[in-house]
Amino acid sequence: MYLAQLRILNFRKLKDVELGFRPGLNVLVGSNNVGKTAVVDALRALLAGHDDPYPRLDSDDIHRPKGGAPIGDIEFQYVFRDLDADNEADFLAALTPGADGKLEAKITIRYSEADKAGRLRAKRWCGDHEDVGLTADIMENLRGVYLPPLRDASQGLKPSRTSQLSRLFQLLADDAGREGINEALKKLDDELKTHEPVVNTQTAITSRHGTMLGPQLSQALDLGVSGSDFQRLASRLSLLVDAFEIEQNGLGFNNLIYMAVVLSELTKNPEASYRSLIIEEPEAHLHPQLQAVLLNYLDSIKAVEGEKPVQLFVTSHSPNFASIADLDSLACLVDTEESVETFLPRTINFGKGKREKLERYLDVTRAELFFARRVIFVEGAAELMLVSVLAEKCGHKLREHGVSLISVEGLNFDSFLPLFGAKALKIPVSIITDADPVGESEGDEEPQAIYPAPGDAVKVSDNTAKMKVGEDAYVKVFHGLKTFEYDLALHPYNRAAMLTALKELHPKIGEAVSSAVEAAEGDAAKARALFSGMFERPQNNVQKGRFGQALAQVIADGTAFVVPDYIRDAIAHACQVKKADQSEP
Repeated sequence: MYLAQLRILNFRKLKDVELGFRPGLNVLVGSNNVGKTAVVDALRALLAGHDDPYPRLDSDDIHRPKGGAPIGDIEFQYVFRDLDADNEADFLAALTPGADGKLEAKITIRYSEADKAGRLRAKRWCGDHEDVGLTADIMENLRGVYLPPLRDASQGLKPSRTSQLSRLFQLLADDAGREGINEALKKLDDELKTHEPVVNTQTAITSRHGTMLGPQLSQALDLGVSGSDFQRLASRLSLLVDAFEIEQNGLGFNNLIYMAVVLSELTKNPEASYRSLIIEEPEAHLHPQLQAVLLNYLDSIKAVEGEKPVQLFVTSHSPNFASIADLDSLACLVDTEESVETFLPRTINFGKGKREKLERYLDVTRAELFFARRVIFVEGAAELMLVSVLAEKCGHKLREHGVSLISVEGLNFDSFLPLFGAKALKIPVSIITDADPVGESEGDEEPQAIYPAPGDAVKVSDNTAKMKVGEDAYVKVFHGLKTFEYDLALHPYNRAAMLTALKELHPKIGEAVSSAVEAAEGDAAKARALFSGMFERPQNNVQKGRFGQALAQVIADGTAFVVPDYIRDAIAHACQVKKADQSEP
């Protein structure tokens, strides 16, 4: 049994969103203030209660449309699937037929009728009928534990009657075990009372107490072990870590220990039909390697004999988590400017081998796309170094517009693009790519590279043409006449800046290329001389990444430079601003 679907209506930033979950691990990602905590609170509204009070909602939690006033009720709808016969018996009142004909459990919570203080009243019901109230028995069969962000796990591991450690200890002890511990504690207590320090301490206290109060008011005092029975021992149980008190251990490792205790208690607890663990920001206090270890473990948890399955819900701001998480586990919240929507990568049909390629490419940097409001994809290192500088030339700072600049290291756009567009992540995406035109081939000869002049019509490569066909209102493809560096070199101001950067890197090559550029006639010929002199050499081509870095610095230092129109258009689309007219460099 698992929570398969959660619909949230009219709650904070979420007007109407539906999330699909899978058994096991679910990782909820999205930018700050997009609504992840709202989803967590919606989960807690049903699954809290044992260790954590239900969240209390008031009129300020009602969704407020942009420019409008809050109106309507908050409503959470939960659908549980894969019920076995025992589950069906436990959730009989909540059963409804699903689309596939199988029975599923449906529960609804509505918050309405604010009191004078603005607090909303919660109404809970089962199935499709509001008059079938949610029973205490069903609530008892829903077991959830919530771990808040920035938690101090050492507090949760301290000895107490209600600690997770105490609960696990009592859960794993049968009657024989409890009796055995009681006998051992009594024997220890009796043995300790015979030792001289204990006898002397008992005598000193008893004597002073008797003298103070007299025989009529004094009480019988007995010095012994504080936890002298099973129940008291459970409330005083503590963990040592490498022989040190738990408080002396690091916060990150304490979080991992606490999660281990909680998961052990959940999987061993026979009293509930459904178990869940909700963790906000599990990456807190963990370095990247430990984040990876934790995520891999959470994703690999399987119920073994004698244990119950646990469904996990994790919210994260960490690209580390997003980069190593299975795509099937991800659930994305996206602010489309008009509303917050959900996107499940597992629903995308990737081309053959494209999904596997994407998972390989999703390192920490590229996983940033799951948190981005806007994206510019580029081919390689040179564009990665230069596009942000060119954007500033256009009067835009990419970060201030929430734009993530991501290199696909070649022409691997087709692995990333299925994630974006009208049927996926609805955010502005600009793809800056090369036209890569080639001339017509004759016979068996290889097609010859061409070097177009400004104003020439070009036939773009098949790869670029295919991406252009897939454009929609969100995803746009931008290209020049040939390649990034060649297109830059078509303007005389740009050639001067590029030669300056080249001479700083390779003085001899720079002088030779400068002479070749000067001898050429026309912008196209000069651009070819510059481009070929760097990147089409018989040997020892200039590294595009290093050159891009050097050129970025030259431009940033104030050297005159003109941004090509297609680059300006790409930046304007990603930043969602009107394209500015070309100004003097």
